[in-house]
Amino acid sequence: MDKQLSKDDLVISVIIPCYNEVNTLKNVLDSVRDCGLRTEIIVIDDGSTDGSRDLLRGELRSHADKILFLKKNMGKGAALRHGFQAATGDLVIVQDSDLEYDPKEFHKLIEPFISGNADADVVYGSRYLRSNRYRVDGFYHEFGNKLLTMLSNIFSDLALTDMETCYKMFRREVIQSIKLRENRFGFEPEVTAKLAKGKYRIYEIPISYHPRTFEQGKKIGLKDAFRALYCIIRYNLFE
Repeated sequence: MDKQLSKDDLVISVIIPCYNEVNTLKNVLDSVRDCGLRTEIIVIDDGSTDGSRDLLRGELRSHADKILFLKKNMGKGAALRHGFQAATGDLVIVQDSDLEYDPKEFHKLIEPFISGNADADVVYGSRYLRSNRYRVDGFYHEFGNKLLTMLSNIFSDLALTDMETCYKMFRREVIQSIKLRENRFGFEPEVTAKLAKGKYRIYEIPISYHPRTFEQGKKIGLKDAFRALYCIIRYNLFE
């Protein structure tokens, strides 16, 4: 039987992978701390070379509950694996260390865990359920995300609108029970496929989104899109 969660008592482990985000890291940590919920902030520095590591060892040391330093850059998926295993909260969410997603929306994402039937195992924050404020993204980036989501749905038999979203909130025992392999952005289709195979109860909640450009530091590219396609096929059909 699922543990009944209470908004006043629950703790959210916020997993923040960081690679060369010296310009945004402090703002993100401040935003998470000010989200209005009890949090366990876990930062994983993925071999940064831009001063992020020095910032985390110095000025920002007290801004996080746990800071993990990887010896070399291994990718978002590898950083998340370390963060998930270090989590001790009731719920676990991924928070990228840029400013595209707003931690104040954690309040919306926890609702399927605490209200009504309170039967959610996982909640995805969808950028494409447009009942919320949305800043328009580039056509090709949005088209690529929607295409990958559609292909993921075909193979997984889910009906998601945004498989690639950063905001995925899990019951801790769920994410810690899933064996993950992907080191980079293949994490998104991999974890979705494995959640589908595990018959976990997935909800979607509309969220706002403030996309940044490649000039501003966006790191995902065409190579990652092809890897995502590979992961959709591999983890849905062969694992």
